[in-house]
Amino acid sequence: MIMLVGPVGAGKTSLINALNQDCRKAEKTSSICFSDGAIDTPGEYAQMPRFYSALAVTATEAKMVLMVQDATDIRITLPPGFAAMFPRPVVGVVTKIDAPGADQEKAKLCLLQAGIQEPFFYVSAYTGAGLAELTEYLIRKEV
Repeated sequence: MIMLVGPVGAGKTSLINALNQDCRKAEKTSSICFSDGAIDTPGEYAQMPRFYSALAVTATEAKMVLMVQDATDIRITLPPGFAAMFPRPVVGVVTKIDAPGADQEKAKLCLLQAGIQEPFFYVSAYTGAGLAELTEYLIRKEV
């Protein structure tokens, strides 16, 4: 099982749907949701320190945490070293790489500042770009 963490609007639910080949339109995640081998978390949980303990505890249910950063949103929304609080391996995923104004390098820098190391995955839930590489990695890691 994987857990997805990231700011509001980063594309966590859309990424889960794309990985599961589910064509449903993503809706706002209002609470931690377990489904289809994934744990979806509300973006507010990554942006408000009072929710960090809920994320850390929930991560114990996952084999890996995917920290998601929207390539069109280069604001610093994750605190420095954020990845260190998770008791599982954390992998960086840059989403919305096909969107106008996408800046993959700035998004990667946001993830690096949050404490994530290589590898990074660059994906589009809309076009499917990069999903095969991410899926293969998750399969290799037996997640």
